[in-house]
Amino acid sequence: MSSSSSPTPTDSPAPADLTTERLVLRSWTSLEAAAVLEGSRSMHWADDFPAEGDRVIAGLFGEHPAWLDAYGHRLVVERESGLVVGSIGLFWPPAEGVVGIGYGIVASRRGRGYATEATRALAEFALTAAEVHTVSADVEGANPASVRVLEKAGFQRWAAPESTDQPARFRITGQDCVRR
Repeated sequence: MSSSSSPTPTDSPAPADLTTERLVLRSWTSLEAAAVLEGSRSMHWADDFPAEGDRVIAGLFGEHPAWLDAYGHRLVVERESGLVVGSIGLFWPPAEGVVGIGYGIVASRRGRGYATEATRALAEFALTAAEVHTVSADVEGANPASVRVLEKAGFQRWAAPESTDQPARFRITGQDCVRR
C-alpha cells in the first residue's frame, strides 16, 4: 500500500483495541479461532467461554476474512480479570451503508451491562467508517434480554415482527449517537 492511499477494512493492519470503562474489545487471532473450533481451552478465557455463538463465528472466518479486520469481529475481554467473556462483531461489509452487529456474553458474566457497553462502543466505532451510516440488529422475540441491550445501547426499534417467528429489527445511526 502506498502512503498516498487510505486503508480499507480489508487491507488494514491489525485493528486497534476498543477500550471501554470495563472492557477491551480486541480482534480474534487465527489461533484463538482454531482453538475454539478444536475445543481447546485457554487460561485467558472465562470458564464458560466459548458459547455456541462464538463457535459459529469462529467457523465462519474462513468464508468471511473481512470479519478479522478492523471492522469485523472482536473478543470481549473483562478488564478487571483479563478474561475473554464473549464476542461481538460487525457483519462486514456494509450493504448500502448498513452493517449488522451481533454479540454474546457468557452466562457467568450476564447481567452486568457488558453486552450494552460493548454494543455501544462497537456501534459508535462502526459509524466512523465512511461507508456506514447505520448499524442494525435483528432480535428474536424470545430474547427480551437482547432487546434491552439494544435499547440501552441507543438503538431504536424500526420494524416489529409480523409474527412470533420473525425478528424485531433495531438500528442506530450517527444522528442517534449525536443526540445522546
